[in-house]
Amino acid sequence: MQEQTVLERLDEKISQILQKCERLQNENELMQSELITLKAEREIKDSEIEKLLEENNQKDKEIEEIVNKIETILG
Repeated sequence: MQEQTVLERLDEKISQILQKCERLQNENELMQSELITLKAEREIKDSEIEKLLEENNQKDKEIEEIVNKIETILG
């Protein structure tokens, strides 16, 4: 009878390990999917930042041109 109890406990522990393994696999898949989504979002934001930096540089050039024209007018 004692041996059966040990086998039952072993079976319970194995079931718990398998459940935990399955839960961790699901969690891993979810995290991998989330990582892919976050990387895609980062790429979009990086692209937006690059565009804004280019626009900012262009505006700086335009401001510099305006300042130069004002300086030319003022002599």
